[in-house]
Amino acid sequence: MRALLLLWTALLAPATAAEAPKTFAGQTQSLAVQPGFIELWRDEGKGRVLLSVRELDQPFLLVSSLPYALGSNDVGLDRAQAGSAKLVRFQKFGERLFLVQENTRFVARSADADERNAVAESFAGAVLWAGDILASDGPRHLVDFSSFLLADQHGVIQRLDETKQGAYHVDGKRSAVLPAEAKAFPDNVELEALLTFAGPGNGEYVRQVAADPASLTMRQHISLVRLPDNGYKPRAYHPFSGGIDTGYYDFATPLAGSLDVRWQIRHRLEKGGKPIVYYLDRGAPEPVRSALLEGARWWTSAFEKAGFKDGFRVELMPEGADPADVRYNVITWVHRATRGWSYGNAVTDPRTGQIIRGSVTLGSQRVRQDILIAEALLAPYGKSSPAERHQLAEQMALARLRQLAAHEVGHTLGFAHNFAASRQGNGSVMDYPHPVLKLGADGAIDLQDAYGAGVGPWDEYMVKYIYGDYGSGEAEASALSKLRSDARAAGMQYVSDEDSRAPGASHPNGLLWDFGPDTLKTWDQLGAIRRRALDNFSYDVLPGERQAGELEARLVPVYLLQRYQGEAVARLLAGGEYESTTSADIRAGRADAGIRATPATTQRAALARLADTLRAEYLALPARVLDQLTPPSTGYERSKEYFGTRMTAVFDALSAAESGAAQTASFLFDAGRLNRLYWQHARDDAMPGPDEVIAATLSRSWKRGPVPGNLAGGEAVQLAADWVVLDALLQVLDGGKLHANVDAGLREQLRGFAAWLKANPGKGTTAASRSQAADYILRYLADPRSVKLRALPVIPPGAPI
Repeated sequence: MRALLLLWTALLAPATAAEAPKTFAGQTQSLAVQPGFIELWRDEGKGRVLLSVRELDQPFLLVSSLPYALGSNDVGLDRAQAGSAKLVRFQKFGERLFLVQENTRFVARSADADERNAVAESFAGAVLWAGDILASDGPRHLVDFSSFLLADQHGVIQRLDETKQGAYHVDGKRSAVLPAEAKAFPDNVELEALLTFAGPGNGEYVRQVAADPASLTMRQHISLVRLPDNGYKPRAYHPFSGGIDTGYYDFATPLAGSLDVRWQIRHRLEKGGKPIVYYLDRGAPEPVRSALLEGARWWTSAFEKAGFKDGFRVELMPEGADPADVRYNVITWVHRATRGWSYGNAVTDPRTGQIIRGSVTLGSQRVRQDILIAEALLAPYGKSSPAERHQLAEQMALARLRQLAAHEVGHTLGFAHNFAASRQGNGSVMDYPHPVLKLGADGAIDLQDAYGAGVGPWDEYMVKYIYGDYGSGEAEASALSKLRSDARAAGMQYVSDEDSRAPGASHPNGLLWDFGPDTLKTWDQLGAIRRRALDNFSYDVLPGERQAGELEARLVPVYLLQRYQGEAVARLLAGGEYESTTSADIRAGRADAGIRATPATTQRAALARLADTLRAEYLALPARVLDQLTPPSTGYERSKEYFGTRMTAVFDALSAAESGAAQTASFLFDAGRLNRLYWQHARDDAMPGPDEVIAATLSRSWKRGPVPGNLAGGEAVQLAADWVVLDALLQVLDGGKLHANVDAGLREQLRGFAAWLKANPGKGTTAASRSQAADYILRYLADPRSVKLRALPVIPPGAPI
């Protein structure tokens, strides 16, 4: 027995001797320390990163980003994309360290520890990671942080699932920590890992972009950031500031106060202090690079007017610098498989709203869409086309890039959209600009001044309001109050996303992609340009080396040229202006309460224009255009940028007409708009109601007179639009969002319409459609479940432009 014991001792001895001692020196032998906010050691031999945690229970910020990403606009995992900041701390439990996230949405800002704890104990926090302590030295604890870096901290898996790309997971055998990328600085630590996400690989979007859609390899960057010192002075958010807010529920507020505490997000900027500096991605080529630098620098003048000389700068990223380093505010030129949105995100301290880092993502293909639109309008490739037309398209696109750079940087400075600013021309770069199109004296389309230059009056107001130094207390409140009053006196309005994006939104000035102070005048102006462009549409809009089928794609933005202004016209129906403000400003007379309804005459003028877009005279294409359209060449195919087709390879003029009709019908028959129409008519019978809107629509579609014989396929186009109108009416009825009395009125109108169809059968193909429509309506009204409603036609994407 003794011999057996000695044998086991001998066998185990080498393994025991090989174990590294549980000391810092033993664990980090031959590894160089990087001192900083948190000490770290790179272990490239074992592919790991060790951290020395000295301060337990001390909060700091955790931020993720993607230095290498997916490249799909539809999925939304872009290069340099930053995640939101999490307030975290290390805690020790036994021989392990935990990384714990605080719940910053619910707090008690109180000097009383028991009051603070009562809130902390009421709402769940989260343990993000736990790891064994490798060694301890007094207050210092050494851990291998690799398992945290090798987990999906950015939410890639969730995003792939949300966009229906399948269930993915991190494949640990094909993932690795990147010790060479680990860096420690006095106020931040930067860490990186290569992650491979394994999944089914059958999603449309991953198949479109990935080398192997079943194996998506990206990089995840993690920043650990020291919290700012207490020298920052937060500024309370005001609804008319034009800014972006952040906040929390504070249960320590007085009983009469609001639990909902909101701060304006902004960079720390003090007179005589460090300027705000942004760095442009070195991957942006010329002439894009110069345009982006120039546009982003537009903000310099606004900061100077706010009293900050040299307070804002934009420079090219230093060669060799890591753009994922949280110390840099970055403007990144991002490539994707398709055109898509650009973004401006700010990483903020959730306690105060102080911006830690600005992160701008500019999609590289947007500029090409502007060039496409310009070429489709200018037709610069004809033999007799002036040479300068070639340059004008690119000049217009670069002008748009300057504006885009200023816009997205503006978001990272803390500024929200203001979609009412276009009422004052170049009122703000924080609006979405439609190119300002004109017809010259010679009848030619003029794009010379398509986009404005420089920031506008609203932008200068925002910088003064959000960054200006006005002391504190009553002095600050008085100065900010005067800024708001002066802005309103200058005619400035503020309408942002929540009051602008919904199809049935009601504020007539909260408009994306419109221009001009008069909605109806701009509509008429664009209508004349659309007609001119369609009449002149030919292969002169297409560069000679492009395959002929691409002519269809260039037809889309011309045919739908009024799509955004159509939305603006629809806003006049049951529309009304109102302000973002506070009760104090209303009582002081600095702002108005309530909603100022659009006059009835304006509403009816808007209805007439929209209803006219459902007529064949508007929707039918010129015969000469139809005769030129050629199917995509071999090896090419129609993308979502084309009109759909049910005619196999050839262009489908009926699908184009259906898309145009759907654009109008979706705005006219929005449930919210119909409910508002009903209510405004109930309060004042001089105002149009839903019955009038539906009657006007049917009179210009199903009930109209004969279609002129000179329109190519005119009757067929009209019937295609008619069916879209009916489908839209049944869809809104079936959606369940109408008030019961509005629903009842629409059903009664449809019964009456079915009776009209039977009493007016028409001839030929019109007779067939009217007979089927009457039967369709009555069957649905009798038993909705017995009828499978058709979805409205797909409209090719327009935004972003």
